Amino acid sequence: MRASSGEITLPPFPRGLPWLNTAMLRAEQQRGRPVLVEFWDFCRVNSLRTLPYVQAWHARYADLGLRVIGVHTGGFACSRELGAIESAVARLGIEHPVLVDSELEVWDIYGNQGWPARYLWHPDQTLFSMHYGEGGYAETELEIGELLGIEVAPVAPLRPEDVPGIELPAQTADQHGAYDGPYEAGGVHLVCTGRGEVRAGGRAVAVDGCGCYTVLEHQRHTVGALEILAGEDVEVLATCFTPAPA
Repeated sequence: MRASSGEITLPPFPRGLPWLNTAMLRAEQQRGRPVLVEFWDFCRVNSLRTLPYVQAWHARYADLGLRVIGVHTGGFACSRELGAIESAVARLGIEHPVLVDSELEVWDIYGNQGWPARYLWHPDQTLFSMHYGEGGYAETELEIGELLGIEVAPVAPLRPEDVPGIELPAQTADQHGAYDGPYEAGGVHLVCTGRGEVRAGGRAVAVDGCGCYTVLEHQRHTVGALEILAGEDVEVLATCFTPAPA
């Protein structure tokens, strides 16, 4: 969504917060280049599904002037731990700068509403566009090209539900804890902590610490019943659902 005016300016990054993949960055030092700020959480499946696009934009356009900054704001106690965030950044192969916002300081400055959320800033440091949730990838990449003054060919959709303009059936809303009962979705994902395994739909998935674990995937929107069984050393913090075409 394009910003309605140029009145919103890039906020400063609070001092004293940890940075990964870079020394501390200052907002005013980014003047003259477009800046993409992405709020994410390694325990949120929607963040993980958006991440490959963000990584591709960094790989494609960093040398041309784009600054990509991931602001990691954990929504769970275990995803606010610095060590867990460092491990996730390494495991996911993230190379762009990541600002660790475990006390929600940056989140509150932005008045952010959820994960993932991306804010694209003009080189003059006014807000150019923003997007909440998944999707809008081609639109964002074209906007990046506009700010860089180049023509771009957006990253091809990574999954059928990412195709621009596709209509997707509504999936079951995310649930706190381990959810048992009817559901409609293309995928089922559990936010877990601890070590052991969880079972869903007759499938066992190993749990090795705080993270988001996919337990069921369907090529098409599926109606079913869910029963989650967690090992005694595993805690299921949330049950999350993702869409698929009808």
